[in-house]
Amino acid sequence: MRKLSYAGLLTVLSMLAALLLAACGDNTATTAPATTAAAAATTAPAATTAAATTAAATTAAATTAAATTAAATTAAGTTAAATTAAGTTAAATTAAGTTAAATIGKKLKVGLVTDTGRVDDKSFNQSAWEGVQQFGQAAGVDVKYIETKDQKDYAANIKQFVDEKYDVIVTVGFLMADATVAAAKANPNILFVGVDQGQDPSAILPNLVGLTFEEDKAGFAIGALAAGMTQSGKIGAVVGTKSVPAVVRYAEGYKAGAAWLVANHKDLVKPGNVSVTLTYHPDSGSPFNDPTWGAQQTQSLIQAGNDIIFGGGGATGNGAVEAGASAGIYVIGVDVDQYFTLPKAAPKLLSSATKDIKNGVFQSLVAASNGQLKGGNTIGPTGLAPFHDTDSAIPAALKSVLADLVKGLQDGSVKTGVKA
Repeated sequence: MRKLSYAGLLTVLSMLAALLLAACGDNTATTAPATTAAAAATTAPAATTAAATTAAATTAAATTAAATTAAATTAAGTTAAATTAAGTTAAATTAAGTTAAATIGKKLKVGLVTDTGRVDDKSFNQSAWEGVQQFGQAAGVDVKYIETKDQKDYAANIKQFVDEKYDVIVTVGFLMADATVAAAKANPNILFVGVDQGQDPSAILPNLVGLTFEEDKAGFAIGALAAGMTQSGKIGAVVGTKSVPAVVRYAEGYKAGAAWLVANHKDLVKPGNVSVTLTYHPDSGSPFNDPTWGAQQTQSLIQAGNDIIFGGGGATGNGAVEAGASAGIYVIGVDVDQYFTLPKAAPKLLSSATKDIKNGVFQSLVAASNGQLKGGNTIGPTGLAPFHDTDSAIPAALKSVLADLVKGLQDGSVKTGVKA
């Protein structure tokens, strides 16, 4: 009788302990099922206490590690939540590291003037604007853009930001170089960043930095890629106006890269030789905002037997890329990884010839905020975007050659021969 009373007392104490934990808000623990009095009696009180202590410690650790995460109701849920929290923390740490690496100084009023075309052109205008936006978010300031509809409006658009007393004005495109230089000379207290605008070394302005890129290197890499993937031996490019050096560097690099692969790795060129047709948009009209023209030129090139098309030049190039992909041939994008900006073309997109405009603009603005932006020229990085959906179609031998080629272009051991 005394033994049964002792067991009953233990059962009551266990139930009270469970109720106490629940009252204290331990949502990670579930109430143990009420077993028989005999089973409860055989469970050592010390073990129960240890388990409760462990549960409490787990709860405390979970609370400390993820204060904002609701407690999981199952062990699997707890593990999943912890994994998610860890991933989030890692991402946050990376973001924090990036922010720390780019410490913002003075909060600056920044405006951007696009080249002809829209700010969401999925190419160079958009990349530059994203860099400005990144700075705005990091600095906690509002930023603004003005879209240029016609080249004659360059100066007037820049003047809007001058009149509104902006600290930094970013202008996009080589064609805006003269207007940018004139504005920088007239407003020495305003800083200017000219994307794709190389400055004359003999006439450097202290308040103007030209953000330039070696587009011929990116063009060279995609030219070699195209030469290794063509079946017909004919590849084409539909690009912006020939009066813009960056466009010429891309296109001529593309042509030179194809010739390089034929000369150095002919075993990777299925037709044995490759001809390259470059189609430049006329200077008149909207060289970078003419997708219809771009599509029409692609269709003509396809009819002539070209089975790979490189499109370069804002919306004009986008029109060429999308038209080629719609026709079922391989295409190549420009400036950014257009796998993410041209989803219709993604399944047939071999790669993109890239230049990191976004980061180049952002870093220039960070330097400006810290009083470290110096007049002159800054060269940004270029590269070859991932193959994405077309990865399995590209021979392993060609991938190996391309990887070595990109390294050679970066370290200077491979020269493009392009003088533009």
